[in-house]
Amino acid sequence: MKLPETETLALELREGILHLTLNRPERKNAMNGKMLVELEQVFKLADEAAGKLRAVVLRGAGGSFCAGADLKDMAARGGELESDASKRDPKTATAAGNRRFGRVTAAANDMAVPLLAVLEGAVMGGGFGLACVTDIALAHKGAKFGMPETSLGLVPAQIAPFVVQRLGLTQARRLMLTGARIDGARAKQLGLVHEVFDSTEALDAALDEVLAQVLRCAPRANAATKRLLQAVAAQALPDLSGVLDRAAELFAEASLGDEGREGAQAFVDKRKPSWAR
Repeated sequence: MKLPETETLALELREGILHLTLNRPERKNAMNGKMLVELEQVFKLADEAAGKLRAVVLRGAGGSFCAGADLKDMAARGGELESDASKRDPKTATAAGNRRFGRVTAAANDMAVPLLAVLEGAVMGGGFGLACVTDIALAHKGAKFGMPETSLGLVPAQIAPFVVQRLGLTQARRLMLTGARIDGARAKQLGLVHEVFDSTEALDAALDEVLAQVLRCAPRANAATKRLLQAVAAQALPDLSGVLDRAAELFAEASLGDEGREGAQAFVDKRKPSWAR
């Protein structure tokens, strides 16, 4: 597998294992447009290498997994849309940008290579969604999980099907409609993560142990097993693409509406949005 040149990801291939690190630590690895493009490319390349590539390890640089979407980047792009409104349709452009994240999450979900996540620090929004499509999730007890979209006037659009599949509808409703944050222990109770550890050293040791277990399994058999599991899961999500297309429209409407604009600006200004009490 030939690794591509990337700006927002750190990639290292060691002994058949791809270590994929989200590498925007100054933004807690929040995802901007460039990162989404690069993630989709890498996940698809990894899938093509299924049967040879043994595992993908996904984690974040600087002690945080992923703070979700980069709202400063979103606010900047919103300003560009306003200034160029006569040349492009803002809703269509916003929906297309949101839909891209759905493609990234689907590419991770569909990858026929075991996907392991090491979850530390912020695991928010889109980062929460990525955690939901991993095969094995290991977390630090101090990690903070949440979907704050509705508290920002937005919709957790592209991650919704994957969260429901991972946690069930009841827990997804509670977490999405409150924007509540949970720690590693609670994430384990809900089935989001498999194991929780008290220290980075223990987390890294557990990762080594799990990788050793994966490496005892035949790579083509693992790839075939993942394909089978995906086929089974598809019975519960028969029209995922259609759901995500509609989700992108809802996100665009919310993002470009009064609440979405106020929420993004409040985040940038580090203040509560007008509706918060």
